[in-house]
Amino acid sequence: MRIATYNVEWFNNLFDNDGNLLADTGWSGRQDVKRFEQVEALGKVFTALDADAVLVIEAPDHNGKRATVPALENFAKVMQLRARRAIIGFENHTQQEIALLYDPGALTPRHDPLGEQTGKQGSRDAPRFDGVFRWDVDVDADPELIRFSKPPLELEVQTAAGNRVRLIGVHAKSKAPHGAKTPDQMMRLAIDNRRKQLAQCIWLRQRAAAHLAAGDPLIVLGDFNDGPGLDEYEKLFGRSGVEVVLGTNQDDPALRLFDPHVEQALRGRLSAPPVTARFYIHSEDRFLSALLDYIMISPDLRDRSPNWRIWHPFDDPACFRNPELCQALLTASDHFPVSLDIDL
Repeated sequence: MRIATYNVEWFNNLFDNDGNLLADTGWSGRQDVKRFEQVEALGKVFTALDADAVLVIEAPDHNGKRATVPALENFAKVMQLRARRAIIGFENHTQQEIALLYDPGALTPRHDPLGEQTGKQGSRDAPRFDGVFRWDVDVDADPELIRFSKPPLELEVQTAAGNRVRLIGVHAKSKAPHGAKTPDQMMRLAIDNRRKQLAQCIWLRQRAAAHLAAGDPLIVLGDFNDGPGLDEYEKLFGRSGVEVVLGTNQDDPALRLFDPHVEQALRGRLSAPPVTARFYIHSEDRFLSALLDYIMISPDLRDRSPNWRIWHPFDDPACFRNPELCQALLTASDHFPVSLDIDL
């Protein structure tokens, strides 16, 4: 079985309010990319992936005017994908939904959020992801109230083989200092955003730890907007949010999640770390590459022949040898898919 995560930049711009594709000459939202070009590129990427399930980050909007599921299912129908059904969890108020596009012949997912519902005061004990988490992120003995602008998607998945797996799809808070105008503002906002991102990861870790302690097969995947050694503020907090979710400080291996790309990034600076995203920095006229997207698995799933792959147009040999796919990956999004092949 192949499970993937893919952040599709400006996916919502490719649909009308009825969920129909807009494969026209209008601008997509991606730099210098028309809508029909991004639609065609995404079709090639999703077809090449041929995944049983794709966690779509920044999926089409779900609100009073639009619906995520019909849009994704229309996309799958046009592109003739096996993964032709879609499911979402809690809608968010910032666009960029989290959804699972899946093959109904391979698996059956069910939205199954855990944790207690909270009021405005929140809870310190892994509340439901649409609630409020109380955590002292700035060490002033006064807990902050943390919310997910994009609540993680919690699914109970049953595969065609009868296996049950817990799946948590994540789009954690960005640490970019959007809106800052001076260097001091940029620093303050970047640190504040990192604190909030770290608190979200602590919340995720609490949920993951409960599943691991119960022996649940678990997959945590998505865009964490973070990674080991990603920015200069990490030393202030000791670890990246990704390491917190993985539980790298746990002595008991049974309580740790695993992603090989994090292991590679942590080995040192003598070799380039894996990359899942590529952004153009206008002010510097260059591209910035980063490891932001992950598929983490529980220890029991490591015994099921897992194989990870980043579909990078230059770093993955099979992608690089296929010029059409290579160009499609560059046109489709500023992130590249990450896939996991595993015996489920």
